[in-house]
Amino acid sequence: MTTAEEAIISGLQSETGYAVRVRCDCGVDGKSKESITVNVSTTKREFARLAEYLKHISKETNSNQPLIYKLPLEEEDVDIDGCRKFNFGKEGMRQNRTIMLLGATGSGKSTLINGMINYIVGVEWNDHFRFKLIDEDQSKSQAHSQTSEVTVYKINHQDGFKTPFSLTVVDTPGFGDTRGVARDKEITEQIRRLFTSINGVSELDAVCFVTQASLARLTATQRYVFDSVLSIFGKDVAENIQMLVTFADGKQPPVLEAINIAEVPCPKNDLGFPVHFKFNNSALFADNQGHGLGGEDSDEEDNFDEMFWKMGIKSMEKFFTALGKMKTKSLLMTQEVLKERKHLETAIEGLQPQVKAGLAKLEEIKTTQQKIKDHETVMTSNENFEIEVDVTKPVQIQITEKGAYITNCQICSTTCHYPCAIANDNEKRGCASMDGAGMCTVCPGKCIWRVHFNQTYRWEYVKVKEKQTLKELKHKYEKASQEKMTIQELIQRQEEEIGHLQDVMVGLMDRSAQSITRLQEISLRPNPLTTPEYIDMMIQGEESEAKEGYQARIQSLEAVKERATLISKVAKRDRLTKTEEELSEETQERKEKKGLVKKIANFFGY
Repeated sequence: MTTAEEAIISGLQSETGYAVRVRCDCGVDGKSKESITVNVSTTKREFARLAEYLKHISKETNSNQPLIYKLPLEEEDVDIDGCRKFNFGKEGMRQNRTIMLLGATGSGKSTLINGMINYIVGVEWNDHFRFKLIDEDQSKSQAHSQTSEVTVYKINHQDGFKTPFSLTVVDTPGFGDTRGVARDKEITEQIRRLFTSINGVSELDAVCFVTQASLARLTATQRYVFDSVLSIFGKDVAENIQMLVTFADGKQPPVLEAINIAEVPCPKNDLGFPVHFKFNNSALFADNQGHGLGGEDSDEEDNFDEMFWKMGIKSMEKFFTALGKMKTKSLLMTQEVLKERKHLETAIEGLQPQVKAGLAKLEEIKTTQQKIKDHETVMTSNENFEIEVDVTKPVQIQITEKGAYITNCQICSTTCHYPCAIANDNEKRGCASMDGAGMCTVCPGKCIWRVHFNQTYRWEYVKVKEKQTLKELKHKYEKASQEKMTIQELIQRQEEEIGHLQDVMVGLMDRSAQSITRLQEISLRPNPLTTPEYIDMMIQGEESEAKEGYQARIQSLEAVKERATLISKVAKRDRLTKTEEELSEETQERKEKKGLVKKIANFFGY
């Protein structure tokens, strides 16, 4: 240490004398003798408790009882779309624990976080003030999640904390609000970006489900919230799942039985119920200064508030003690789950129009082939004899949404990803449709990322009627083979093209099936929006509850169901790859593929 350097000794008591000596550690050269002793004394603290000091530096937000103070937070620029980060206090050397809070809209996540910060900084029941980390009293409908972004709060340890560590809290928007499945998909994407960005979150100590105590049975929407959250994480996170039960009383929360019935993977206690911690946040900001002013009813209410406060304190103590013992989990497997989900969603979005286009092309060839056979005699004598056929052609559909980006393949005339977050063509390698080598997993040619561009239109395939002559049909195939051909040879070439198209379509299905298989291996739960039966259950739930906007949500679910049905059929592809390996005869392989293509055709109504 040079004369210009300083060292800070922390953790000292106020009004206490200390003897300070310094010794120099020179590594392999040894250590110096101790310096002379310097006697110092600390002064009297201006504030006896940390909570009193924080009240002094915080902003008062109301004049009611108790007084509410907004803690000073410093925003950190993390440059992650849909995510924000705030720091409380100065970063130190203490160990950090990270928790993530998830749940339905209205489950009480924001209030619970405010309860946590009051416990951590040592606020007591009799104090005439409380703190807020999150201001949840916004002028938004209670039907909407009041948290629109994924927000990270880094609560740096200070002397006087009730916890021996710093705490990072990841607060998420509520799943299952009135904006429907499209909003839930946005939340999942926000979480994916947080978990995969360099300035994001790379490990968790606890995944906390915040749920209301009174849920004796889970409705379709509530079940969907649980499964949606679980589908985000890798299987290795199961032992770190904790249940934080809000609006609780002194009894066993009915929701525990509902959680067991829903088979939510989480640690269990000796009675077989989920390990849980009970909170009743009604006491957090309750008036604790008016004892005896309102008669017996008021006294009884005060007693209940104090009882709930004490219950919350005990639960906080138990929770943070348990948190300190939990094994920190890397999010590598969860990152893979989110990455695989993104690839699957992108592949299925691209697969739907390609399968439809492929089936339409098959139908076009078969119809043309049949008409050639029907008019073979006439066409043989007259190559200019015309037949009317349905032809599938790509058309450009202009994008009207402002700020919407797209990834189109210039070679295949295919829309590979829409909407896409990447606007710059030079960065299209990072598009969700690209694999690790920069090759597209969606377009038929599996083209390199460099031939993919952000354009003002998307490709769709439509049927148009055209008149063609035998001469024109033959020219198409003769140009490819550079040989003249008879009608029978033309029909044979069309059979070969049908076989090739079937191979391409099976390949498209197989690539998506690999993603589904991998997700089944590593995720805690399948994405509920990939199961048609699950979506039917949600539609029935919306119809029975009939909450505001339910018709629009049902319409969204119907659209999602079409994609889910395709995913389901891809997943049940009768282990096609293994069949190909086991069967040696090429004819049998073709039969298997034709059978699968027929099933696909039946699904799409061809």
